Amino acid sequence: MANPHISVHNLNVFYRDHHALKDLTVELPERQITAIIGPSGCGKTTFLKSLNRLVELVEGTKISGKVLVRGLDIYHSDVDVTEIRKRIGLLSQRPHPLPMSIYDNVAFGPRLHGLKGRQELDRTVEDHLRAAGLWDEVKDRLHAPASRLSAGQQQRLCLARGLAVEPEVLLGDEPTSALDPMSAQHIERRLLDLKENYTIVIVTHILRQARRLADYVIFLYLGELVEHGPAADFFNHPQEARTRAYIRGEF
Repeated sequence: MANPHISVHNLNVFYRDHHALKDLTVELPERQITAIIGPSGCGKTTFLKSLNRLVELVEGTKISGKVLVRGLDIYHSDVDVTEIRKRIGLLSQRPHPLPMSIYDNVAFGPRLHGLKGRQELDRTVEDHLRAAGLWDEVKDRLHAPASRLSAGQQQRLCLARGLAVEPEVLLGDEPTSALDPMSAQHIERRLLDLKENYTIVIVTHILRQARRLADYVIFLYLGELVEHGPAADFFNHPQEARTRAYIRGEF
């Protein structure tokens, strides 16, 4: 890969005695959507959260290997973990809006990082609600509680909140799994638009979704990297027997 945004080298993750990820080495392309697929329990979410060090929040976790983001080893002892998680945001399975207004949800991160001016905050909130495809639906009720939004709108609000701190990578842990089909389509369209400016990595259990969205695919099985490559090659010409079986729905 000519210009990978993220390079992973010999990554191992242990949850106490459980070896969750085993010697993963792979590169993730810049400004494309990478889909991580595989059966339940194969390490997909562990891998995703290792890319911004959220995996460390699980007690008893041990990590070895390197994750390089534009050449920076994010597990180096001198690295600011807060800065890494600002640069690499995460959209969770279920929306978790903060217990405050729609406006304050989006403004929360920029305020935390020092943005104070009202005009600048107004512009930031509008820009990122537009990027998340939510502005037209909420522009007349910005100061209403975020809890009043539908689940799909809440997920797009969480997307706007994540974008407002200006990350360079956006992670999605099955970001549409808790949504109805129409709301899921909204999120998928946003991801396709956003890859023009962001590197996006998602976990999905839905092969049809991976086919729709992914430019690059990583297939994990029992913590091992089985196969990876450009989506068209991966789905049309899989090289490994386990990959072919998984695509056929055999396990």
